Amino acid sequence: MLRRLVKASAIVVGVGLAVAACSPVKMGAAALVGNERITIATLDTEVTNLSQAAAQYPAAVSLTASQRTQATLTWLIRYQIFEEMARQAGITVSTAQGQQALNQAVAAAEASAEQQGLTNVTRTLILAASGIPPNTADLLGRYESIASQYLTIANGGTAPAAGSAAQTAAGNKLNQAECQAAKALNISVNPQFGQLDYNGYQVVTAPSPVTRTQGPVKSASPVATAPAC
Repeated sequence: MLRRLVKASAIVVGVGLAVAACSPVKMGAAALVGNERITIATLDTEVTNLSQAAAQYPAAVSLTASQRTQATLTWLIRYQIFEEMARQAGITVSTAQGQQALNQAVAAAEASAEQQGLTNVTRTLILAASGIPPNTADLLGRYESIASQYLTIANGGTAPAAGSAAQTAAGNKLNQAECQAAKALNISVNPQFGQLDYNGYQVVTAPSPVTRTQGPVKSASPVATAPAC
């Protein structure tokens, strides 16, 4: 079940990512997630990988440089949240389970894209359009397997049927577990790259410290700066 990929993919559902303000690279961490540091060097490496993949599909992937940075950091944080959720739930993921979950997730995303008239849809294209560095595919497989296994556990040991009330109930439990995991990790994002919106566990542009002068204030979706659990 491709929870975040289908929701985030620019190809599949046309969801854009918030644009981050450009600023000089500083020394230190891009984010702190629990006891782990996502270093700026790591982020830079993964953004480069995403950029190289996106460059292969200029007509389909239109993420800006700042969008690629935010999307990459988003996924690096999401991976760690799900690893914490797996730890709390006692879930383990074998290499085979991760690969199977990845294959199923990408196949579903490819089918959805093709239903919209797109052709020659590849795994690299799906990942790049979703803001996911393709070289983190193994981490994505673990992420998807953790989600699938948790849904099965939440449904009493059997996978809930798609579109059923049982799936909704299990999904609500998974969302709560994800929130608890994120809360336990006490995540902190370097303001240079934005802030974490807990509504979708996505790095978004931090509000400008400059005070507005005149003109109407445009409505915007509120950003959840802390876990709602």
